[in-house]
Amino acid sequence: MCFCFVALTSMQHELAWLVATATYTFDLKSIKITFLSRADSLQYLLVYAQRPLVTTKTIVGYDKLGAGQNATVAVMSDSGYDIKDAIVFNKSSLDRGFGRCIRMKRYTVAMQKYGNNRSEKNVKPERDKDDILKKQNMQVLDKDGYAEPGLIIRDGDIYVNKKTPKNTAKSPGVTSTDRDYEDSPAIYKGDDDETTVVDRVILSSDSNDNLTIKCIIRHTRRPEVGDKFSSRHGQKGVCGTILQQEDFSFSERGICPDLVMNPHGFPSGMTVGQMLELLGGKAGASCEQFYYGSAFGEPSGNANKVEDMSYTLVKHGFNYHGKDLLYSGTLGHPLQAYIFMGPIYYQKLKHMVLDKMHARASGPRVALTRQPTGGRNSNGGLRLGEMERDCLIAHGASMVILERLLLSSDPYQAQVCRKCGLLGYYNHRLKTSFCSFCKSGENMQQLMMPYACKLLFQELTAMNVVPRLKLTEG
Repeated sequence: MCFCFVALTSMQHELAWLVATATYTFDLKSIKITFLSRADSLQYLLVYAQRPLVTTKTIVGYDKLGAGQNATVAVMSDSGYDIKDAIVFNKSSLDRGFGRCIRMKRYTVAMQKYGNNRSEKNVKPERDKDDILKKQNMQVLDKDGYAEPGLIIRDGDIYVNKKTPKNTAKSPGVTSTDRDYEDSPAIYKGDDDETTVVDRVILSSDSNDNLTIKCIIRHTRRPEVGDKFSSRHGQKGVCGTILQQEDFSFSERGICPDLVMNPHGFPSGMTVGQMLELLGGKAGASCEQFYYGSAFGEPSGNANKVEDMSYTLVKHGFNYHGKDLLYSGTLGHPLQAYIFMGPIYYQKLKHMVLDKMHARASGPRVALTRQPTGGRNSNGGLRLGEMERDCLIAHGASMVILERLLLSSDPYQAQVCRKCGLLGYYNHRLKTSFCSFCKSGENMQQLMMPYACKLLFQELTAMNVVPRLKLTEG
């Protein structure tokens, strides 16, 4: 008889990334228990999670699983920084912990085994006679050669001091020494501005029975300009700017909003439920109870209607529409319109500007096309697409196109024959150009062109499709 089930345990937020999976097998003779633990490759943990004030009957207990925070939202067009779906944040709210999260990232190193009974090994960091590390980037390593939990790790630091055998061919009966191994450490790549900490190190084995070291790196982040937030209605937006609390508008009761969203987000996003949530959250906070935010009623008759929410607001001294009279934080005079303000449950999304911002001046190139590599992880270039090219053509900025598509990409000095129009080559020994087709170097001309274009001409020529260049005097 066999039973298999998954047990999820409740831990502190530092251990939230662990999932304990237990498989139990019962028979008449033996009881076998196997525990497997794994760590997510990327996870974000909210530090100060809250329960939403407005819930529904179909939320099936997810309101008790804190995944966001109740933010006091003012629906107004305050400045140009909240254009469209952008959000303006209160700096004092961020100082108090709003939207603060912990980013956990896993780095995995496997100790490979080879056919000659040799395998990669981990060694302790080398020290001199005064017990000082010989290499500065080994300062996070413990005595066993792994990163020590709790220490700050920076860009370029070694977190696993690994060595690889130089000879991996099969040679049985040969004993290996330290000279037979070469250094192949696992180096942490991060930003200098981040203060990342080694959270923990897990030793396990993979499917090939190789020793696997999983290093969990922890980084505490606070919201910044460009980070993405969203309400439960899909009203998502990025942080446009962060203002001081004294510059924020405030109500007659002295309540200052945590964030400001643009009212134009309601008709474009058609998020009518968010209006209902703001009204219900304001009424629920006034009378100290959780409200239902369903617009279709409940079978039990417990649904809170807009009239009930408005009655509660009036009973506690608020406007029945949920609007407040706000005063300008910069000028001090009352605003010319009543502002729709109240609590809405906001969640922080994993799309953060710290993980996505990228720029480069010069860097690695692809060997085949000699163009810059693509992607942030490979320190790639920033591509100028077809639509950007069209905009530059419409503006008449021809020199910008020349710079972006040629000079900053893959410039190449090609040798072109004016007579046949084919590509030639340059003889560095004789310091002269030569055309292989005309068997002469008299009509050769230097021409700067993208290397990818030259490569295309050569590939077409290899398929008996001959492109010929017609040169004119410029």
